[in-house]
Amino acid sequence: MELKDKVVLITGSSRGIGLAIAQAFAKQGANIVLNARKPIDETVIAQIKHLGSDCLALTADVTNMDEVKQLIADIISNWGHLDVVVNNAGIVHDGLLNRMSSSDFQSVLDTNLVGTFNVTKQALRPMYKQRSGCFINMASVIGLTGNIGQANYAASKAGIIGFTKSVAHESALRNLRCNALAPGMIATQMTQQLSDKRQTEIIEQIPLKRLGTVNEVAQAAIFLAQNDYITGQTITIDGGLTMQ
Repeated sequence: MELKDKVVLITGSSRGIGLAIAQAFAKQGANIVLNARKPIDETVIAQIKHLGSDCLALTADVTNMDEVKQLIADIISNWGHLDVVVNNAGIVHDGLLNRMSSSDFQSVLDTNLVGTFNVTKQALRPMYKQRSGCFINMASVIGLTGNIGQANYAASKAGIIGFTKSVAHESALRNLRCNALAPGMIATQMTQQLSDKRQTEIIEQIPLKRLGTVNEVAQAAIFLAQNDYITGQTITIDGGLTMQ
């Protein structure tokens, strides 16, 4: 897919990986739709526009189907089409399973997995009509391996991987594609909160001996959007951590 003038929605794109993906698509000449539950800072919007792209910032909670329906309607009203959806919105509520509350388990599934379902479902209709487009869903290596204290997060991300494959099968009938990215340990605000000792322990487990960057995840998103013959796949970006 040629990305110039295409319309790209990135959920959870006010910072971190989501914002890096938005910036990467903007550099390709795409029109960008930023999304978050709260209003996005004007400086973030200005950063995207400075790259030469049109940018629309829309507030919507991906767990709320009515808000998601309006989100997609606003995009179509503004541009008339939607070409790429990056389902990036996600949260964590870590804790050992025997201490994890039902609300902490459910809230992570609601945002990460149900949110991906909500956005995909609403975006399918305009994409079906135009018979083109692609979805990129943000999974995680934790969805492949599991992790202590992250049963809820692992379940949500494993669910996204299965969901991605099913959507890929269904949407291929209309020339749409659906893939997932599974980042490993990426240098973000979250990882910066870890102690130096913990970061060192993690890096020692990674064959490439370093954390990944948000730009490296963004580059993988661009690759999946541009390649018209890849669908139903989960691409790991983890420095070799989960190689088999």
